[in-house]
Amino acid sequence: MTHARSSALSPRLRPMLLAALCSALCAATPVLAQTVPANAPAAANQDSSIVLIGKEGWLFPAWGSLTEVDAPAIARNTQLIAQARTALAAAGVKLEVLVLPDKALFYEDKLPEGKRLGEAVRGRYALVHDGLEKAGVPAVDALQVLRQVKQGGQEVFYRSDQHWTQPAADAVAVAVAAQIHQQVPSLAGEAGSGMALGSEIKERRFGDLAELFLTDDQRKTIGRDTFTVRRQAEQQSLLDDAPAPVHVTGHSMVQPYFGFPQKLSNVLDRPVSVNWKPGNVGHWVMLLEYLESPEFRQHKPQVLVWQMFEPSYVQGPEARGQWDNASIMTPQQWTVRLNKALGQ
Repeated sequence: MTHARSSALSPRLRPMLLAALCSALCAATPVLAQTVPANAPAAANQDSSIVLIGKEGWLFPAWGSLTEVDAPAIARNTQLIAQARTALAAAGVKLEVLVLPDKALFYEDKLPEGKRLGEAVRGRYALVHDGLEKAGVPAVDALQVLRQVKQGGQEVFYRSDQHWTQPAADAVAVAVAAQIHQQVPSLAGEAGSGMALGSEIKERRFGDLAELFLTDDQRKTIGRDTFTVRRQAEQQSLLDDAPAPVHVTGHSMVQPYFGFPQKLSNVLDRPVSVNWKPGNVGHWVMLLEYLESPEFRQHKPQVLVWQMFEPSYVQGPEARGQWDNASIMTPQQWTVRLNKALGQ
C-alpha cells in the first residue's frame, strides 16, 4: 500500500494514525522487503545467494557472509553516524541509534546442514555496538534485549520472514523508551497523549522470504506463518494538533504493521511519528528524507531514533548493489546534505 511507504508521517499527526495504518495493513500483505539487494534474483533454492532454506522450514536472508566481517567499513560508518549525532545535537535533537541484530544469531541451529556462523559474525553486533558506545552515540543493546525475549520462550523473528515478532518489537520499544527517558527526562507534550494499544489479532500468511523468493512448490512445502498484529484502539481518533517529541526513521522493521512505533508511544506516553521504506533504500537516505522534509523543519523532535540493521551496517551511503540507485551517494555528498538540512 503506497501510503505506508510515504517518506514521513507528519509529526502533527497523533500516533493513532499509525494504528490506523496498521489496521489497514492488517487487511493486506504489508510492504515487507527489508534488506534485499537491488540486483537480487526472483527465485531461490537451498544454495541460493538470496535465501537459505534451513531446518524445519526456517528461512534466512543469504545476501551477506556467514563468516566474514569488514571491520574497517564498520568503523567508517560509525564515524559517519557520530557526525550525524554531533550535527543533530547542534540543532537541538538527541540521536538514539537502534541497530537490530541478525536473525541467524538467534536461530543458528536452524541453518541448513553444514552452515554455521563464523566467530567474526557472532561478534559483529558487539563490534558495532561497542564502536557506537566509544564514539559517544547512544544505542540500545537490542541483541541482549532480544536474547532475554527468546530465553523467556518467545520467538523473536518469524520462521519464513525477515521481520521481528510483536514480543520482540515490544521489548525493544520498552528498552528504547527507557534510554530516551535517560537522555530527555522531560519530553514535550501532555501526559495521556501516547497511544493506547488495541487488541491483538492473528493472521496466517507466507513470510516475505517465502513469498518473494521461493518457487510455488517450495512455498507450499514451507507453509504459512501466524503473524500477530494489533487493531486500532476503538477510543482513539485519528487527528490531533499535538506535535511528536520523538520520531523514528528506518526500514520495514519499524513500519506500524509490526507494532514498534505504537508500543514506543504507549510507553513514552507521548506521540511518536515515523518514516520508513524497504531496506534496499537504505538507512542513510531515510534519515536525509526526514531531515529534508517540511515536517522536520516545522517541528524538530527532541529525540530522533535512527533504526538500522546489523548485516547491512557495513554498507555505507555509496554501497552499489545494496541500495537502490536513487539512494547511492558518496559519504561526502551525504554529509553535505545532512549539514544543509540542519542549517549548518
